[in-house]
Amino acid sequence: MPEPRTTTPLKPALQLPPGFNLVTLREVGDAFAYAKAHAMELGAGTLVYVGRFDLAEFAVVLEPDEPLRTARRAFYAGVSALADALAAHAPPEKPIHIVWPDAVEIDGALVGGAQFAWPDTSEDEPPPWLVFGAMIRTVSMAESEPGLRPLSAALEDEGFEEFSSDRLAESFARHLMTQVDGWREYGFSAVARDYLSRLAPEKGVSRSIDDNADLLVRRIGKSDVERREAVPLLRAMPSWLDPATGGPK
Repeated sequence: MPEPRTTTPLKPALQLPPGFNLVTLREVGDAFAYAKAHAMELGAGTLVYVGRFDLAEFAVVLEPDEPLRTARRAFYAGVSALADALAAHAPPEKPIHIVWPDAVEIDGALVGGAQFAWPDTSEDEPPPWLVFGAMIRTVSMAESEPGLRPLSAALEDEGFEEFSSDRLAESFARHLMTQVDGWREYGFSAVARDYLSRLAPEKGVSRSIDDNADLLVRRIGKSDVERREAVPLLRAMPSWLDPATGGPK
């Protein structure tokens, strides 16, 4: 497991909101893996960041005060914060969509996504920690010809000028605080509304999020409800992650 280090004087440390602690890993580090392995000692609000040029890669440790069964909904707060951070710096009218539950697309092309972890504990007790991780491709390092992978993209390709990985991590932290504050003040419905508004369009349906984090899909004119279970997908390898490269597909 890579050891954390502080950023060098040539690159200022991330400017995070109050309540966050920063751990920076070397470029070969794995923010999500490190946060999971050290979550208990790192504590709530620790943001683990990997200083890479081509990817924005970070993870944050959370300590919920509600049972695991409902606390998993924090995943949606994290994804919404990630999408909001991208939207805040996107070119005008650039479409940003979430492909349920974890992938992020810009103008129909995959740029990355999120992942989530929790310890083995009772569904009816607050978990000692949760970890939300994110990875967004900022610069394409592929040597293939342009257009060869039309379903993949990088922020640079999509017009995010001078928007580096550290700026995305900072923006994410601010938007995560907004999501958490909204949850506390208005209930989870505020988070769900933000997340669902960014889901990739699906004709003829209405969607909601159940208390256990499942996605509920109702077809217009039909009484049946389709339940899309979240836990199996959150436990599995993310849909957007390429196991061969360790980055977005």
